[in-house]
Amino acid sequence: MRRQLVTGLLVTIALTVLLGLVYPLVITGISQLALSSRANGSLVKVGGRVVGSALIGQNFTDAKGNPLPRYFQPRPSAAGNGYDATASGASNLGPSNTTLINSVAARVVAYRAFNGLGPRDAVPADAVTSSGSGLDPDISEANALDQAPRVARARRLPLPTVLALVHSHVEARPRGILGEQTVNVLDLNIALDRIG
Repeated sequence: MRRQLVTGLLVTIALTVLLGLVYPLVITGISQLALSSRANGSLVKVGGRVVGSALIGQNFTDAKGNPLPRYFQPRPSAAGNGYDATASGASNLGPSNTTLINSVAARVVAYRAFNGLGPRDAVPADAVTSSGSGLDPDISEANALDQAPRVARARRLPLPTVLALVHSHVEARPRGILGEQTVNVLDLNIALDRIG
């Protein structure tokens, strides 16, 4: 019996060292060599200062939490207080849940009002629902195009200029067939700041 306990203890120690130390160090080393930008969070810098991550969405709001009209807005987030990477996750509310139905209906009204859309204008689904992670940095091309007139007005830019900027930031469907074309909100807003 003692021999089995010693063997079990030695196996536990060996596996802890192997899987708890050696394996993570090897994988970290490989990721630093092969994909260092992604492994370090795909941080986006402007003027040498980190302004966000290309992989994690963020809000573009004023000090009171109101969305800034001069910026494209991301999709809603259910992660903590919004885009909190430590609280990643969806709301887990089902399609028949009245809380979800009411919040989506309220977001549709707010989206139309904020973007100057009519009461019957279609609203992209990603504009009023959060992603599974709650951290999605991208919006659909349709969502970006709906927001373009508001952004152009707020920045006093010609609408064709803003639309051209949106089109130049459209990313193709993954593998050419999955999902829809998207726009990274942070990249688009940084490009907007560069032109005015």
